[in-house]
Amino acid sequence: MFDWLSDMEIPTAFEEFDIVEVRFKGGRKDFFRNINRVDLTTGDPVVVDVPNGHHIGTVSLKGELVRLQMLKKKVDNNEEIRTIYRIANERDLEKLREVQEQEAATMYRSREIIQQTGLRMKLSDVEYQADRSKATFYYSADDRVDFRDLIKKLAEEFKVRIEMRQISLRHEAGRLGGIGSCGRELCCSTWLTDFKSVSTTAARYQNLSLNPSKLSGQCGRLKCCLNYELETYMEALKDIPTVSRPLQTKMGDALLQKTDIFKKMMWFGYKGDNNWYPVPVERVQEILSLNSKGIVPETLVEETVVEQKQNEFVAQVEGNLERLDDKFKSKKKKKKKKKPGAEGTENRQPVLPARDAKPAVPKAATSSEARPAEQGQKPKHQRPFKNRGNKEGRENREGRPAREGDANRPPRGESKPAGQPDNASQQPKKQRSRKPFRGPKPDQPKPPRTDA
Repeated sequence: MFDWLSDMEIPTAFEEFDIVEVRFKGGRKDFFRNINRVDLTTGDPVVVDVPNGHHIGTVSLKGELVRLQMLKKKVDNNEEIRTIYRIANERDLEKLREVQEQEAATMYRSREIIQQTGLRMKLSDVEYQADRSKATFYYSADDRVDFRDLIKKLAEEFKVRIEMRQISLRHEAGRLGGIGSCGRELCCSTWLTDFKSVSTTAARYQNLSLNPSKLSGQCGRLKCCLNYELETYMEALKDIPTVSRPLQTKMGDALLQKTDIFKKMMWFGYKGDNNWYPVPVERVQEILSLNSKGIVPETLVEETVVEQKQNEFVAQVEGNLERLDDKFKSKKKKKKKKKPGAEGTENRQPVLPARDAKPAVPKAATSSEARPAEQGQKPKHQRPFKNRGNKEGRENREGRPAREGDANRPPRGESKPAGQPDNASQQPKKQRSRKPFRGPKPDQPKPPRTDA
């Protein structure tokens, strides 16, 4: 229990509940009355009244939550509840530490005495009272044990009053404590007070493998946490049918392999096939009803075409994501050159020259776009590609105006008829002037050199 009301201020006219919950070694708790009205807080060590002496414990709960705990554990608020003496001082705590140091040595010596007597019992813990007037021995055994002789030997050995208390294996694990397979401290040593019986049917309902090493706790019994979610599984199993025999289909008999209880899905497999096929619970019930009537379906699951439904409201609120992607795409648009005489030039207003501006002198039509307009040909970027070896190129050459020498030129691929003059040969060629060779010829010897 956690005291959620500890930080709240108590009204002046309100009287606090005078019973306090005190915790001792091994998680044992008991209720004591604060008759002296000592100002206590959670965690304070207190000296309490016990039969034949006093003991020291720690305050675990106080206030109105103690009243609820008493109702839960069915403890009556009567005169049998013992009292709290005072808050423990340093001297009391020092005596308690000295007594606790003797507990381990006492337990080992007691085990040796038990082995000598031959009793079939397991001693798990020893607890001394704070005033060392009594020692409580906690043991576990499968059968009833006659320990009258054992008590006499232990009293002679330790010179204290002996009390033997038998506990179950679950209580033993709770007193010793430990870490469970979940990684947390054991439930029986922290908050669990009453232990309910756990059976293997709880593991079967939850589709757990019946492996004793995984299902058993540190006490050697089935884990208490198997009962935590059992009711939830029982409610979920109401809608799942019981498959006692294989499902009959035209592909073969399908055997049940696994059941997902919360997803309402059952997995089946055919004989000789290692694959498992998931089948909804509704489909399994349908196949069972068909098989009972003698009808064998084609397959386990019918193929259904899922139509994609677009939610118009979501599209309007959230917008189209593809439109946002197109918006942020970095694409450079190429500027198109405007053609001469394109649409839209008629609507343009003429630009009037300024008063003092000189009249613009027209430039000479030397560009490639101006020449075809004068000669009646297409612009340069609209002309087809001229390929002399192509038929279309010859047809384009035939469509242009004739030039000088075209009439006498034979078509490509044909030889020139004999005797026909060539235009290029009719024009006189420019003869290249050559300088005479003044040096000696290679066959003639050089003339002798004479000094003038």
